[in-house]
This record gives sequence, C-alpha cells and structure tokens, in this order.
Amino acid sequence: MTLTLWLSLVAACLIISLTPGAGAVNTMTTSLLYGWRRSFFTVLGQQLALLTQIAIVAAGLGVIVAQSPILFDVIRYGGAAYLVYLGIRMMLAKVEPADAEPAQVEGAGKKARKHPGSPLSLVNRGFWVNMSNPKAIVFILAFMPQFIRPDQPQLPQYLILATTMIVIDIVVMWGGFAVVAKSLTRLSHSVRGQRALNLVFGSLFILVAAIMVLAGH
Repeated sequence: MTLTLWLSLVAACLIISLTPGAGAVNTMTTSLLYGWRRSFFTVLGQQLALLTQIAIVAAGLGVIVAQSPILFDVIRYGGAAYLVYLGIRMMLAKVEPADAEPAQVEGAGKKARKHPGSPLSLVNRGFWVNMSNPKAIVFILAFMPQFIRPDQPQLPQYLILATTMIVIDIVVMWGGFAVVAKSLTRLSHSVRGQRALNLVFGSLFILVAAIMVLAGH
C-alpha cells in the first residue's frame, strides 16, 4: 500500500469513526457509568467486532449477508432490539443520592462506578453493540475494495487496513467520545442529574435503533 493510499485510508477512517453511531453512544455510556479507564474494555469489544466484520468480508461471507434480505433483516432487527433493550434498561435504572450506601445500579450514579461491570461483560457488550449492525458489514464490503489492490499480495494489505481502522477507532472512541462523557460525570452527583443522563443516553440508544430499522426501508 502506497503512502498516498494509506493517508487516504486514514482520512476515511477518521470520518467514519467520528460519525456518531451505536459504538459512540455505547462508549460514552460506559465511560459515564464505569469511568473512563474501564470504558476501554467496551471499546476493545467494539474493535473485536470490527475485526470480525473485516474477516467476514475478506472471507467472502459479506456478499452473502448483502445479498440475503432475510439474513440481513434478522441481524438488523435483532441488533435494533438489543439497542432498544439497552436504552430502556438505562432509562428505567434506579437512581439514588451519591452519598447513599453503595449498591449495584445500572444508571449514571456514583454507585455504578463503585461497582463496575467486569471487563469481560464490558467487552461482550461492546462486541455485540457493533456486531449487531449488518450495515457495517455491507459498508466494509463496499469500503475495502477502494484500498485493496488485487495485483498485490492480499494478506499484508488486509492487515494494514484492519490495523489502521482499529487504531483510529480506538483513539476516537477512547480518546474522544469517552473523554466527552467523562466531563459529564459531575452531573451524576445528584438524583436529578442521574435521571437526566439516563434519559438522554437511553434515548440515544433507542434513536440509533430506530435509524438502523428505518434506514433499511
């Protein structure tokens, strides 16, 4: 891959990662609930999903997903349902004063950060949030050929593409969206602030789910 082509890839990846979506909402929510450091685990899960999607396309399975309306819709509606579930769960989460006794909660309060989700659960959540969008596979299917030269060895090109996409997405998600959410944690010191944050981020999950469904029609 030439330097000019790679720089074009970097620019494209930056635009893609900076576009708000389910991954960005999930990253911000995790940073708000469990802290900036632990949000890295959900970002890691999202990258594992991205790597899986690239592998699916590279193996030729992406064409099957793109050309099978039934399979595409099953993944799309299943993914949307999962995002709605996350949104409703957050909107209905219990909120308590920040100085109350520690308790496991799912909302934006201080206690949620005192009892953080396990790294495995955060990785798992990040993976399925990103993996549940079939449009990502179709997009990668259309995106990758722009940067892969068929007359050159394929494996090194795919490795460069995957590494570039993942590194940039980690920087944008963990160094961007997660940091933005971190600045909102002061609002979680009050019951009113917790409720507002839970409502906003829960609604964002549902909005992304609606966009996924409506965009397919």
